[in-house]
Amino acid sequence: MSAVPTGPGRQRPAQGPRGLRRFTAPRTPREERCELCGTALPDACHRHLVDIEKRALACACGPCTQLLDRPGASRGRFRAVPARHLTDPGHRIDDTTWELLRIPVGVAFFFHNSALERPVALYPSPAGATESEPEPSSWETVLAATELAGMLEPDVEALLLRRSGGRTECHLVPVDTAYELVGRMRLTWHGFDGGPQARAELDAFFDRVRQRATPLRGSRA
Repeated sequence: MSAVPTGPGRQRPAQGPRGLRRFTAPRTPREERCELCGTALPDACHRHLVDIEKRALACACGPCTQLLDRPGASRGRFRAVPARHLTDPGHRIDDTTWELLRIPVGVAFFFHNSALERPVALYPSPAGATESEPEPSSWETVLAATELAGMLEPDVEALLLRRSGGRTECHLVPVDTAYELVGRMRLTWHGFDGGPQARAELDAFFDRVRQRATPLRGSRA
């Protein structure tokens, strides 16, 4: 989840969390273990933590996740990544808003980096996650366009947007889900525009997000 400060409008490759390797590196036969207590993790769908100090994703067992996920848990080095998925079909993110964000591709996600005390934007590229610092006025426009932007838990949840066919999808997802998208795009990207395999993977990824996401209460479809 590395975020290197850049000037407004400038973009550069982001280092990304070291945990991103889970989605980009070839799988090797090895036993996954909880990075807090060392317990074996036989379930490939185990939960993750965000290591605030290292800006990395860490695998975690159920008990360790629950310990950090409970109300009133210490806001220390590790924070549990929530499982909630929400969607806002009645958002007001239009072409003008997208242009203000200066995102050169049709997919991006945003999260609040507590270390930098500001939101950061990232989007998939052949090299991994590319970072862009949204200008404060642009982010205020997003906050006014969807309630989801103001609901994000710092560091652990992301606002995921996709602009396609003249419309924008707007979802709140766990931050590890957003980085999974980056990894999948990096693995399947070919040529200038990604190629058919990357586009098919993108469509399938958003199909899964839609299936899991609960519509924001009171949002207009």
